[in-house]
Parts: sequence; structure tokens; C-alpha cells
Amino acid sequence: MEQMYEKLTQQLLEKNPEMSANRARVWVELLCSDFEATSAKAGADYRGSEYTGKLVGQLIESYGNQLHLFAAKNPKYAHLLNDSEDTMN
Repeated sequence: MEQMYEKLTQQLLEKNPEMSANRARVWVELLCSDFEATSAKAGADYRGSEYTGKLVGQLIESYGNQLHLFAAKNPKYAHLLNDSEDTMN
């Protein structure tokens, strides 16, 4: 799991230079855990971390360059992701 998080964090940093490494790692962990929790609540069978990694990788490819803009619009994550001291300028 750690290797998957590191790979996805690097992918996100390449797509979004506005983020620090720590911020990118938080995003990766939140996206993975949120997907798995939502799937479990929906009663879906667990498909494994590899499936989760592929899905989060697709999200990063599609939306990674805009993720730093999302925190201000989503109160669920704002306290974790809206720290101006943690973004690159």
C-alpha cells in the first residue's frame, strides 16, 4: 500500500505543481480511503488496493491539476486541505 501511495503522490505532483509533497500525499490517502469507504457503504465487494490505485490514478490524470482548488469548495476536506502555508508559490 505504501508503494501505491508513493507512486500516486508522485503522479499528482507531476500533474499539479501548486501542491507540496505533503499536500499531495494527503490528497492521495483521502481519495483512496473515500473511494473504499463509499464502495463498502454501497455494499460493493472489495476489489483490492490495486483497483483503488487504478481508479485514483485516473482521477489524478483527469483532475489532478485542479485539486488544489477543490478544498475551498468542500467543507468535508477544507480543514485538511486548505492550508495556504502548504502550497507552493
